Amino acid sequence: MTNPRDSQSILWTFMRALKRRWWPYLAAVGPGLLAANAGNDAGGIATYASAGAHYGYELLWVLVLVFIGVAVVQEMSARLGAVTGKGFADLVRENFPIRVTALIMFTLLVANTGIIISEFVGIAAAAELFGVSRYIAVPVAAFLVWFMITAGSYSRVEKILIALSTVFLAYIASAILVEPSTDSIITGLIPRTPQNGEEIMLIVALVGTTISPYMQLYVQSSVVEKGTTPQELRYTRVDVYAGTILSGIVAACILIATAATLFPAGIAVDSAEDAALALAPIAGDYAKYLFAIGLLGASLLAAGVLPLATTYMLSESLGFERGVSRSWQEAPVFMGIFTVLIVLGAVVSLIPGLPLIDVLVGVYVLNGLLLPIALIAIMSLITNRELMGDYVSSPVQRAVAWVIVVMVSALSFIYIGWTLFGA
Repeated sequence: MTNPRDSQSILWTFMRALKRRWWPYLAAVGPGLLAANAGNDAGGIATYASAGAHYGYELLWVLVLVFIGVAVVQEMSARLGAVTGKGFADLVRENFPIRVTALIMFTLLVANTGIIISEFVGIAAAAELFGVSRYIAVPVAAFLVWFMITAGSYSRVEKILIALSTVFLAYIASAILVEPSTDSIITGLIPRTPQNGEEIMLIVALVGTTISPYMQLYVQSSVVEKGTTPQELRYTRVDVYAGTILSGIVAACILIATAATLFPAGIAVDSAEDAALALAPIAGDYAKYLFAIGLLGASLLAAGVLPLATTYMLSESLGFERGVSRSWQEAPVFMGIFTVLIVLGAVVSLIPGLPLIDVLVGVYVLNGLLLPIALIAIMSLITNRELMGDYVSSPVQRAVAWVIVVMVSALSFIYIGWTLFGA
């Protein structure tokens, strides 16, 4: 007869062995998961909802291609951080001429500032769905985000931001409950030629909201602050790929939910209330409140990640101390820049008569147009053998990455041509 104490000892030994095997993967979770899900922010929700409402399932194929790109680009950024121990701006400053560095930093600052404003626009839209004035909700949200970052350690901030990511489950449930047409989804996954300028603009916005430069900035800087080593890259890659898959599922579900509910009814997404109708299968008359919770959580998540990514970039490029775990005395410039960005985003979002959905989608069109500059810089760094050593990208990785760069650049030039010449 087996001794109960022996059985208990075997069980504890098994549990300890299991913990040793899986703990490194769990400990690595954070940068990739947060960066990918921050892309499903207020602008992302509005863009995916616009795609579903205007074109049904027809743009699902764009999401598949784009999220493959997200996985590739995020992995490269994480690898750069782990191997060099430096953030993106640090590497750009050290490896590019001063004029090129200034162009890259200016481009990222313009794109990121626009998106920071859009996050507070999203908070304002969510608040108004609850009947709360934006002039109350935005200042309160701005203070909470500011206090969370400036008064906390990196690990605590990371845990809070991960908790906020759970709001996206509402969109997954919505897409299931609307019982979408399987045949239409399969058809939507087949690539096709865009038919007009508006569709091209929306595709550029889908690219811009999904492969956002700030996501790469955040991943790389977070990997550095977490102290990830090259030997731990396999754990970080799991974080990056898992975050990308989850984010892709959420984005597809938002598009599917709106394609199934708004597109057949011919309802255009011109306000947060319109997009809220996509959640009617879950909440009925309370759909807009569930949407507001999702929009608020997503906006708060990005309102923390995005200014943080921009602050890392500016502090690195100027050579100042930085890090969430540092105090005001240790990193006054870092904390000061973060504070200014939060205040700027909140103040601009309170401008009377600001067209909310137009701002959210328009910002990501701009992001998509500026994205090629950041991607080319990342490619130049990741293929530098002197910088990366044995961790330089393989020929296959380089080929896939350059295809992404070329596709994004082509979309940007096509959109510019259509805008300027109607071609």
